[in-house]
Amino acid sequence: MMFKVDMHYIVFLPVYLLMWLYTLITFIPWYFLTNAGKKKAMAKREKAKSTTGKAEGPYRCVENFDNLAREDFEGKDTLDKLFEHAVQRFGNTDCLGTRELLNEENETQPSGKIFKKLLRLCDLKQLILGEYRWLSYDEVDQIISHLGSGLAALGQQPKSTIAIFCETRAEWMITAQACFRRNFPLVTLYATLGEEAVAFGLNECGATHLITSAELLETKLKNVLPDMLNLKHVIYVDNKSISRTGYPEGIQIYSMQAVQELGAKPDNLSVAVQRPQPTDLAVVMYTSGSTGRPKGVMIIHSNLIAGMTGQCERIPGLGPKDTYIGYLPLAHVLEMTAEISCMTYGCRIGYSSPQTLSDQSTKIKKGSKGDCSVLRPTLMAAVPEIMDRIYKNVMNKVQEMSYVQRTLFKLGYNYKLEQIKMGYDAPLCNMLLFKKVKALLGGNIRMMLSGGAPLSSATQRFMNICFCCPVGQGYGLTETCGAGTITEVADYSTGRVGAPLICCEVKLRDWVEGGYTSQDQPHPRGEIMIGGPNVTMGYYKSEHLNNDFWVDEQGQRWFCTGDVGEIHSDGCLQIVDRKKDLVKLQAGEYVSLGKVESALKNCPLIDNICAYANSDQNYVISFVVPNQKQLTTLANNNGISVAWEEICNHPAMEKEVLKAIKEVAASIKLQRFEIPVKVRLSPEPWTPETGLVTDAFKLKRKELKNHFQTDIERMYGGK
Repeated sequence: MMFKVDMHYIVFLPVYLLMWLYTLITFIPWYFLTNAGKKKAMAKREKAKSTTGKAEGPYRCVENFDNLAREDFEGKDTLDKLFEHAVQRFGNTDCLGTRELLNEENETQPSGKIFKKLLRLCDLKQLILGEYRWLSYDEVDQIISHLGSGLAALGQQPKSTIAIFCETRAEWMITAQACFRRNFPLVTLYATLGEEAVAFGLNECGATHLITSAELLETKLKNVLPDMLNLKHVIYVDNKSISRTGYPEGIQIYSMQAVQELGAKPDNLSVAVQRPQPTDLAVVMYTSGSTGRPKGVMIIHSNLIAGMTGQCERIPGLGPKDTYIGYLPLAHVLEMTAEISCMTYGCRIGYSSPQTLSDQSTKIKKGSKGDCSVLRPTLMAAVPEIMDRIYKNVMNKVQEMSYVQRTLFKLGYNYKLEQIKMGYDAPLCNMLLFKKVKALLGGNIRMMLSGGAPLSSATQRFMNICFCCPVGQGYGLTETCGAGTITEVADYSTGRVGAPLICCEVKLRDWVEGGYTSQDQPHPRGEIMIGGPNVTMGYYKSEHLNNDFWVDEQGQRWFCTGDVGEIHSDGCLQIVDRKKDLVKLQAGEYVSLGKVESALKNCPLIDNICAYANSDQNYVISFVVPNQKQLTTLANNNGISVAWEEICNHPAMEKEVLKAIKEVAASIKLQRFEIPVKVRLSPEPWTPETGLVTDAFKLKRKELKNHFQTDIERMYGGK
């Protein structure tokens, strides 16, 4: 029997399916299925208010309005007590995990550059633990005890600084905990700092002992060790032997394993341990140097305890069921406090790196799994630069879909966007449309914490929609232990960084020259000042730089951030400017370079951008790292089929990028004088290794200016 097929039905079947799906997701009462009413009420309530009734504040969180929080667990007022409390509670559960490296092979790129592609597989003896090899809390505790004992046997004294210059890995955190327990103030240095900056930091702090990795020892330290005036002992964390030739005679080199074995000897273990007090120095954290030479921020134990108390209160349900993926620099206060907080609550931490994070990461061999796919974390911290990359990569993939797939994705995306704005969710969309996107980070992420720089509204909305999780956008500085504000999980508004944490308060100071005062409408604005027990003790051996710290009549410490904020009616803070980013043009207009950059990063052709302006000129210029895939496609469409570097140097492509910049600027209503008039395209991405951005991917404006000095002169007509 023959069946007649209605061709009209076949042609329009995809459209009918879309209409059916849209009807389904629109009219199912998700409001009742997702507890949206309670979430909406939580999001709209007053979260902070002024303690004085004045517009400038100070503003405190309503939950701890009468007193600022100092401790999460009563009596646990130093970092060593905090970890010992965790060991007592979670002793035999997983604590720190590291993937084993089985093999690596070189892969030559079209440009001729060679990247090492890693093949990571599970240890057959550890199949029960999956592809990560885990240390329990009890095992970490024993290693800490032996390492601390070994360092003491090598002459490390309590209250004397010890330095760590190492990548993010389990040994970093183990070293830190050993130092906290023995009252060895830990000096942290970014692994991407240049040789000169490392030598400066080590000489300024006077450390006699240094913890590092074999790779950093060979590539960054070997040449400058003769310049280290006080250094006597170098301990490398890798389980391998290295050649001692070529190193200064006065410096002893050990493996971490050898130091642990030394510390495990009964005679050394029996030596009494001098524990820290809450007022003792815990960390000297050298900043990444975005505004010049790195400064060492002095952080005492009680500062960190208070700061983490505030941060943990904004992460509901933190506990042993959570898995955190650690890959950001541990020398950054965001990552260090996040990991210590996770250990405090019994979470397990699996280590990764930006180069191995996902299946598509540069050091993961094609066809093998990245760290997120193996670990499947529930919690993750990220800087906006990483989220921006994910957003653009996914949206580029969407553009490559078929018409039906693309239409369905956009339909679901826009529908869920509207639901989120109303405080609801869209479970069917999550299940049918966004499951594969969510799998990019393992599929289990329940909350992300963003810090280090402003997160664009478009990227935040994308993470909310496609990864089906809240993004806790935070604001804090090294000088405040990373603590200041964090958005609540129920608050899905964008562009804001939340209310003050329970450990601190926020005040605004008028900045008349910039046009920001507490009398501004509709909301008060001004320079942000943070006060509370989380405010650190100033800069190490740099009293002349401590003008931004002050103590009020009640003895509370404050820090003037240099950032400009606006307090909304519900007590939440929005960052609107930065004093150092404001440039006055020749005609008298003020341009906020950070505002321009944040706005234009939404351009599909732009991966990164630095706006620049001279006060003796009347227009803004820019340096741009273009999106290679998008710009190459555009070049080919314009008949330009040349190498990547030539594309970036081609005048026609500069015009195309400027055209795209103007279109984005018009859509978001930038002022005419804020829009860059000229552009220089950079073929090389800006990474911490280039020295043009910090480890948190903040722009180093001074270095960028020096790097593009010839282009600045050209764009301003000097050459």
